[in-house]
Amino acid sequence: MNTNDEFLKGIQAKSAVIAGLIGASIPFSWLMFPILVKREVFENWMLTPLTFIPLGGLFGGVFFYLMGFVCFPSGRQKLAAIIFSTLLYFVAIWLSAVFSFSLVGLWD
Repeated sequence: MNTNDEFLKGIQAKSAVIAGLIGASIPFSWLMFPILVKREVFENWMLTPLTFIPLGGLFGGVFFYLMGFVCFPSGRQKLAAIIFSTLLYFVAIWLSAVFSFSLVGLWD
């Protein structure tokens, strides 16, 4: 594992932002598809999940970038980091979905 100084030098802000945007755009596009196909299904409570679920994807995408390309840049550790961070990406989306649906009262 790298020291803190070497770790901070390996982070490229542009790549981290792109990874975060890709991580956020995947759940956002899945959530927007039914709304764009059938506009009459949209209600005001849907704004909360449309905000928080992509936010969870954003943090999952940034974590994926940091684990897979900064902390462990090569070898078997990179493979393990990518598998772990992919699982954590879906957990982040799931937890943000639970949080957003509990905020609007649709999660029992």
